[in-house]
Amino acid sequence: MSLPPEKASELKQLIHQQLSKMDVHGRIREILAETIREELAPDQQQLSTEDLIKALRRRGIIDDVMKELNFVTDNVDQELPPSPKQPVCFTDRQSTLLKKTNIDPTRRYLYLQVLGGKAFLEHLQEPEPLPGQVCSTFTLCLHFRNQRFRSKPVPCACEPDFHDGFLLEVHRENLGDGTRMADSTTMLSISDPIHMVLIKTDIFGETTLVASYFLEWRSVLGSENGATNLTVELMGVGTESKVSVGILNIKLEMYPPLSQTLSQEVVNTQLALERQKTAEKERLFLVYAKQWWREYLQIRPSHNSRLVKIFAQDENGINRPVCSYVKPLRAGRLLDTPRQAARFVNVLGYERAPVIGGGGKQEQWCTLLAFLCRNKGDCEDHANLLCSLLLGYGLEAFVCVGTKAKGVPHAWVMTCGTDGTITFWESLTGHRYIHKSNNPDEPPVAEQPKPLYPYRTIGCVFNHQMFLGNCQPSDSVEICVFDLNDESKWKPMSEEAIKSVCAPGATTSLPPFPPLCASTIDASVTSNEIEMQLRLLVSEHRKDLGLTTVWEDQLSYLLSPALASYEFERTTSISAGNEEFQDAIRRAVPDGHTFKGFPIHFVYRNARRAFATCLRSPFCEEIICCRGDQVRLAVRVRVFTYPESACAVWIMFACKYRSVL
Repeated sequence: MSLPPEKASELKQLIHQQLSKMDVHGRIREILAETIREELAPDQQQLSTEDLIKALRRRGIIDDVMKELNFVTDNVDQELPPSPKQPVCFTDRQSTLLKKTNIDPTRRYLYLQVLGGKAFLEHLQEPEPLPGQVCSTFTLCLHFRNQRFRSKPVPCACEPDFHDGFLLEVHRENLGDGTRMADSTTMLSISDPIHMVLIKTDIFGETTLVASYFLEWRSVLGSENGATNLTVELMGVGTESKVSVGILNIKLEMYPPLSQTLSQEVVNTQLALERQKTAEKERLFLVYAKQWWREYLQIRPSHNSRLVKIFAQDENGINRPVCSYVKPLRAGRLLDTPRQAARFVNVLGYERAPVIGGGGKQEQWCTLLAFLCRNKGDCEDHANLLCSLLLGYGLEAFVCVGTKAKGVPHAWVMTCGTDGTITFWESLTGHRYIHKSNNPDEPPVAEQPKPLYPYRTIGCVFNHQMFLGNCQPSDSVEICVFDLNDESKWKPMSEEAIKSVCAPGATTSLPPFPPLCASTIDASVTSNEIEMQLRLLVSEHRKDLGLTTVWEDQLSYLLSPALASYEFERTTSISAGNEEFQDAIRRAVPDGHTFKGFPIHFVYRNARRAFATCLRSPFCEEIICCRGDQVRLAVRVRVFTYPESACAVWIMFACKYRSVL
């Protein structure tokens, strides 16, 4: 195989550097002189090359050189690992470490390189981070055709040093003949955009959604050399969706290179036709929605005050039908049951959309990728995700929009059983409530069951196929009848109208749903780290109070079954293993001694923040600051991991001491 002249000179330079580093030239000179002295006969005038190589091999020089050389082989025939994939990162020529990936030669790939950012003006005054200093970072998350990628975190700066490459497979989901590579025309029909989400992580580990952008990649199909450079302007989110936050330099390249490229005019015409078709579908749906709303108000004028949510703004300030935020979502092998899915959604953080100044709640329904990458969101984000997962498990699930106590707007999930059972799922807590409707026509003496759920009114319910407005005389959840087929109680929207704008592939403006990713957190390692940090914090706190601290490892270990039992109960609503835990504690605490324990639950891994929260509880403070005879302290931490690196952290503080009356 012949090399280009510049590659050959580069290879020669690398070999020369390696030989110089090992001082091979000096060692060869020494061996040459020694060989001439010892082995060359007086009548022999010169030493052959073979004699010299034999001498070098005998003294181990060649073996030493070969050990220092690392050969990289390409296994082109191997298939790519199944998605969801980890980022495949490539480095430039200046880097000495070259990372490679296996490429299926029968597939078509899009290589996306992020070649730095600029004009992130919010970080104009950001000082250069010192080596080893903890600083705020940017992370870029990508989703394309069921593949997820994440860049390396880079320090926040006016010109963040993004240098990552991602290999996106284009030929997926049985496009065309499996034995034939997708050509330009086939790829032009793939309207899925590349969804890019920029996340900022501060020094305390708190995440913020900076930008969400849909990249149209098909312009590369019209490039002569199969590569194109783009400048992408990222806009803010929510109230700042019209403000630029920064610019990314991106390069797109097709692999293998296209044998025949399309003209830029053909590509532009296709994109324009798609936009036109989408705009027409959205216009027709808007006309229908207005007509539906007029009919709904004619039933009863008071309906005007009900929370009937037909459209909602996403993080980019774009109004979309609420039905488009829900879609059956399968979790693969990451979640086994609907209740486990409810627990997963519950441990994702809750945070209302930020608003500048007063004036009430800022509405922002996030796309699923933005919600998962940020790892926290509002009640609507939680409800949409839980409803999607329950639909994936084959349940008849709906998102409910209504109010809680004091008229606070809220969203939760409802499932309808085949036997008519109505179950409410609170996505923020994981709690489930069976709904039993009170009959307002019954005499006052009849005892009415008091509802356990916190919901007060309900305006509408929806999923990916249906939207129904509550048209009963009262919107009170207590007396609401959930017979969704009764049009005198629930006014439905046309399923065909919903399908025209919310079905997968119906319009190019719908963001595709990403798959869930497995957790990257090592539960055992993280549990140990938090536990060690808490021990140190407790010891320091007691030292400040003039108290000594003696830890008992065995007592700490005995707390583990209780923490496992608590998490099992949160997931399944079944209590188990409490008897064994109590028996073990009774055996571990001698007669005349007192045992106290305090369990607490968090959804973050910051030990100092958790300790500060624990101290605010008088029960926990009593244990941590325990005084007495023969005081022994224990603490146990158990981290339970879920997809998307979400986690439930259980901590239990305990003490035993001799009772002195």
